[in-house]
Amino acid sequence: MKPAPAISAQCLDIGYRTGKAGQLGIQRGLHIDLYPGELTCLLGANGAGKSTLLRTLSGFQPPLGGSICIDGRPIEEISKRDLSHLIGVVLTDRTAIGGLTAYEVVALGRQPHTGFFGRLSRADDEIVRNALAACGIATKTHEFMASLSDGERQKIMIAKALAQECPIVILDEPTAFLDVVSRIEIMSLLHSIAAEQNRAILLSTHDIEQALVLGDRLWLLSREYGMQTGVTEDLILNGAFDRLFPHAAIHFDPLHGSFYPTVTRQHIVDVACHDETLLHWVVNILNRNGYAANLTAGTECTRALLRIASPHDIAWSCGTEQIAFASFEELAMFLKQRND
Repeated sequence: MKPAPAISAQCLDIGYRTGKAGQLGIQRGLHIDLYPGELTCLLGANGAGKSTLLRTLSGFQPPLGGSICIDGRPIEEISKRDLSHLIGVVLTDRTAIGGLTAYEVVALGRQPHTGFFGRLSRADDEIVRNALAACGIATKTHEFMASLSDGERQKIMIAKALAQECPIVILDEPTAFLDVVSRIEIMSLLHSIAAEQNRAILLSTHDIEQALVLGDRLWLLSREYGMQTGVTEDLILNGAFDRLFPHAAIHFDPLHGSFYPTVTRQHIVDVACHDETLLHWVVNILNRNGYAANLTAGTECTRALLRIASPHDIAWSCGTEQIAFASFEELAMFLKQRND
């Protein structure tokens, strides 16, 4: 049985007001639910309205139509102060806080509880330190933000949102501009926080690979199809990702959970390989060089046959032509020469 949603929106229209009566609509008629205890990932192409949706759900800008309920209450009936107790927000905007220490930045998350000039109590101090520890950056407590890496600074901003003690955390592309290790660390951290602290965490991201691995639920937003929501595996297997980027030049591979460029294949090659990892990369190098791999060849091959026993034991046969390759580099050079 599903828990009650932390945020629920019905017939939601999002966009911007452009004058006394003008509107610039980006998405219309969205129906969405954000659940506690889950990491929800918002995916979509640039211009689909991801940031606008997050700002609307956070109360930073009004919807153009429809309704939003936070913790069962209409958002328009919630004061800004009360909303700051319900939703913690981490945006991509970079602020000039290099002169503050990590502790001081995280302590800013206590402002909804202490007031702008409020002093931290012993309980507030403990909350700040617990937030730093939860994000794995307690050792950076007294270091200045300017001295930290991008990944460490992002963890500080997440700790600040945790110190706010909100049941809902919304992040706009928290892994943008981070290296691969930092992206995995941040996504893993957010997934753990959602599960262990029963928080509803919503983030937008272009890191589709990590979203598929760690996202409990996905929101797929596109100009053409609006919003599609569901558990990650359901959306992968029902073809929803084929509609996320409706472009003839790319396609979604549900086996590996990745998008690939559509390849114009001029030749077909029978492939014999019993190792799944090897097979994946054999198909990859063939596609890149204009070949389609036939994986269901019979015992009597009428086309060229490529047998792969290991990365250093690759054999090509086509009629009387028999060639052995000791590496994929040699195979690539051979395929390019055949195409010339």
